[in-house]
Amino acid sequence: MSSASSSSSATEAETLRRSRILKSKLYLDVPLSKVPVIYSASYDIAFLGIEKLHPFDSSKWGRVCRFLISDGALGKYCIIEPLEASNEDLLVVHSESYLKSLKNSANVASIVEVPPVALFPNCLVQQKVLYPFRNQVGGTILAAKLAKERGWAVNVGGGFHHCSGEKGGGFCAYADISLCIHYAFVRLNISRVMIIDLDAHQGNGHELDFADDRRVYTLDMYNPGIYPFDYEARRYIDQKVEVMSGTTTDEYLKKLDEALKVAASMFDPELVVYNAGTDILDGDPLGRLKISPDGIANRDEKVFRFARERTIPIVMLTSGGYMKSSARVIADSMINLSKKCLIDMGKNAT
Repeated sequence: MSSASSSSSATEAETLRRSRILKSKLYLDVPLSKVPVIYSASYDIAFLGIEKLHPFDSSKWGRVCRFLISDGALGKYCIIEPLEASNEDLLVVHSESYLKSLKNSANVASIVEVPPVALFPNCLVQQKVLYPFRNQVGGTILAAKLAKERGWAVNVGGGFHHCSGEKGGGFCAYADISLCIHYAFVRLNISRVMIIDLDAHQGNGHELDFADDRRVYTLDMYNPGIYPFDYEARRYIDQKVEVMSGTTTDEYLKKLDEALKVAASMFDPELVVYNAGTDILDGDPLGRLKISPDGIANRDEKVFRFARERTIPIVMLTSGGYMKSSARVIADSMINLSKKCLIDMGKNAT
């Protein structure tokens, strides 16, 4: 293919992407009576009990909200429900061939790492597994709009950072972070985005998607001794901070302080996408780090302070976390952010 025809097809692809984004219904107008905390009961996965074969707590998202409501920190009717991402929405980043591959239950089983899923009719897999994921994608995309309007937004879900436009894996079937950023480029007139990925695992999906895109700066703080071992994607990390198995809270927070200082000097973002996985918790079987619950609250506070002090809109995604205690830890961290006036979940919980 000549460089001229290659350039022409790239322009056509970008025009089509832009058209899809502009036609999307995911950027809802949200009344000010709602707070920028996004969740739907459709996020939670219940699939005849086989979801328990994966260490991920697939009811984590609902439990976070129930803790916030029962603690009086958040009003039940203040939560924002997103729309499900449609096929056209997903095609903004994903290829037709990748989305078609999800119509094979064996492929989905491989992505979510639960082999028995391969035995079920795909219509059931779509309903019980992929539909919840598509709703969370809608939440992540909407979160950027709300963050631009309100200064911050939390999607109590999402953060599927192992999925790229062409490949899923690690319990991540859709590339919600990449989608969120492309929507922000077009709909919010944003041209500089910083991804701060503090999940224990490397965020190889978004790294591959934005490999050659200078509009996106990636700070990834991860354990190099665990999944995904994606050495190609590591080449595309702008700021790599490796934390080895057994890293403790004080050491971790010191590294984070240094990393945020460097990031601030290297890049001036108009939006921060914060992937706030809780698999760094002490005892998490997959993350293998030793961060205390208070350490996670401290971590989240540092990232929000980084963004809020610079008046940069921030989106937080809950991402990985493989202990039942994760939901309580996330809720407590959000309550701490509220107490520190870094977010406002409303004073009159109902």
